[in-house]
Amino acid sequence: MADARRAIPAVERLLASEAFRPLLALNPRPLVLRALQEELGALRAALAAGGAPSGHTADPAWYAARVEERLAQRTRPSLRTVINATGVVLHTNLGRAVLADAARLALDRVARAYSNLEYDLEAGERGSRYEHCAALLTELTGADAALVVNNNAAALVLALNTIALGREAIVSRGELVEIGDSFRIAEIMARSGARLVEVGATNRTHRRDYEQAFSASTAVLLKVHRSNFRMSGFTSEVPLAELAGIARSRGVPLLNDLGSGLLVDGREFGLPPEPTATDALRGGADLVTMSGDKLLGGPQAGIVLGRRDLIQQLRRNPLCRALRVDKLTLAALEATLALYRDPAQARREIPTLRMLALGADELAARAQAFAERLRAGGIAAGTQAGASAVGGGAYPDAVLPTTLVTLDVDAPPDGLARRLRHGAPPVVGRIQEGRVVLDLRTVAPEEEDDLARAVIRACT
Repeated sequence: MADARRAIPAVERLLASEAFRPLLALNPRPLVLRALQEELGALRAALAAGGAPSGHTADPAWYAARVEERLAQRTRPSLRTVINATGVVLHTNLGRAVLADAARLALDRVARAYSNLEYDLEAGERGSRYEHCAALLTELTGADAALVVNNNAAALVLALNTIALGREAIVSRGELVEIGDSFRIAEIMARSGARLVEVGATNRTHRRDYEQAFSASTAVLLKVHRSNFRMSGFTSEVPLAELAGIARSRGVPLLNDLGSGLLVDGREFGLPPEPTATDALRGGADLVTMSGDKLLGGPQAGIVLGRRDLIQQLRRNPLCRALRVDKLTLAALEATLALYRDPAQARREIPTLRMLALGADELAARAQAFAERLRAGGIAAGTQAGASAVGGGAYPDAVLPTTLVTLDVDAPPDGLARRLRHGAPPVVGRIQEGRVVLDLRTVAPEEEDDLARAVIRACT
């Protein structure tokens, strides 16, 4: 019996064929060659094992189609946009906050040209990148000074490393939280060089616990806002203002890791009360750290607010350079912060705030119209009451009423969810009660056309 592998056309013959001409016109020749060699290698291996891919022929067009698939996979960006139909507004795995149009325009403006990132245009000499968002942050929060680094964990590490390197940082056991990807506050503190001193019990910490823990080596009191879980029942904690009094009486600063980055009152969106950065500063915190890409609704960033002398110390720490932000982050953050000068404008134009503010009636109307659209496309779809989530480690017990679009199709939900994720664009929904559901809270109205097409393709 003849070896079927001998019938495979030569590489150069295939590349010279009419079928490969469009691929070579759109892609570099070495890339096409590599993809073709991989395809031929896979074909030879299949033939050696006694089988062949379906439809295998000697026609160059067959090979071109297979190479085109490989090229599409290879040239597709690793980081892609997806449609978030989970209803989780600050979905960490999907990039957290969606940027406002103003922030995206600022990114484009700064990316396409040189900028005064570290150049003082007035003096004509070297400047500092840390000046660009500082004025807006102090204006919006009432802080004496401000500093931006690359995320909130970095802000906390920098603050502790500056204030308490080799010395003690006192914190309640009930605040030693674990954040995303299994990172824990205690581990982050250890990396900063501060020595952790735990006080109180998991559920109850009293004033005397802090006072009895002070020693000659105490450098800072740390209060961590428990933003990603709630404790109820037999609990107690020392209020921030009382902690500030203790810190002042002992001559050490109070550092408040606020986490969420909230600049407006969450009760405006029907959410439970949460401390804002201004609340923390007025409550007596000497330094406040928070995120830029959570409830603030901007890019990933860590923000430090507080006393000018302490902020200056942080800026002079060599670690600050390792944690610094780039021009794109600063551009997007500055544009986002500028929207907060008019709180009503911020609620309209910052997607995070806009999604949180969506009312139940509006979401119900959108869900019903979308389900009807799917039914018109031959897809069995319905609606049911549900709840969205804030996400991002914020408001863990908040309930945001919504209306879910249910896909009542005769297909295993795991398989359907996989087909949605593999679509163009990818769609991420959630599985609830044995079926795939979509929450339009996190789907922009202008995304609904793409979402409908993606769902119909996945279901059919």
